[in-house]
Amino acid sequence: MARPDKAAAVAEVADKFRESNAAVLTEYRGLTVKQLKELRRSLGGNATYAVVKNTLTQIAAKEAGVEGLDADLKGPSAIAFVTGDPVEAAKGLRDFAKANPALVIKGGVLDGRALTAAEVTKLADLESREVLLAKAAGAMKAKLFQAAYVFTANTAQAARVIDALRQKQESEGAAA
Repeated sequence: MARPDKAAAVAEVADKFRESNAAVLTEYRGLTVKQLKELRRSLGGNATYAVVKNTLTQIAAKEAGVEGLDADLKGPSAIAFVTGDPVEAAKGLRDFAKANPALVIKGGVLDGRALTAAEVTKLADLESREVLLAKAAGAMKAKLFQAAYVFTANTAQAARVIDALRQKQESEGAAA
């Protein structure tokens, strides 16, 4: 029979899995408490970073319907539960891991799909959602300007031809 404190911890972690759209599993062995606080601060409101027991995490992941983390749950583990943009959180973890080699990214889950450590790094290499949306909007705007130019090109050309004919008639009329 499960102890009430462990059951509550499992329920809390399962809720975090359900509420987040991504989770990144890390190994924090060798990091100081000060460094962990710095990591939590660097993730900001985009993600929460929690040190969890592997067995409780396995049970909570199964309860939440998250699969693919069991192989990575070895050694001291902590999970970054991402509620905001997963790219920003992955960038924050990658940058912190570069500055502090003791932090090792083991893998993760994005929208129910298991990710390897290499895939988390690829995710971190992507541009942010806002930049991608801005690029898409710019591309659409350029296409709209091209379409507007095509639609107005014929009328503008016709106006220039008519103006040239008018000038030609005026010059012929003045010469005669």
